[in-house]
Amino acid sequence: MASLGSTWEYKTIKLKLTGFLGGGVDQEDLDKELAEAGAEGWELVTVMVAALYQGRTKDAVAIFKRPGGESVR
Repeated sequence: MASLGSTWEYKTIKLKLTGFLGGGVDQEDLDKELAEAGAEGWELVTVMVAALYQGRTKDAVAIFKRPGGESVR
């Protein structure tokens, strides 16, 4: 766990959604992406869905963080 005053690095991964309204995701690909990020020390913070016209979605963006190298004083 990072201490108070620590800096963070951030990483995003764009996830392609599938299905008629874009509500689906390839579970195998998602699991692979999450496992790779976790092995590199990244912690998933949130997933944001990019809404398009009339409720259709095309992509989701997974946002990760991990402690950076320098502390803020």
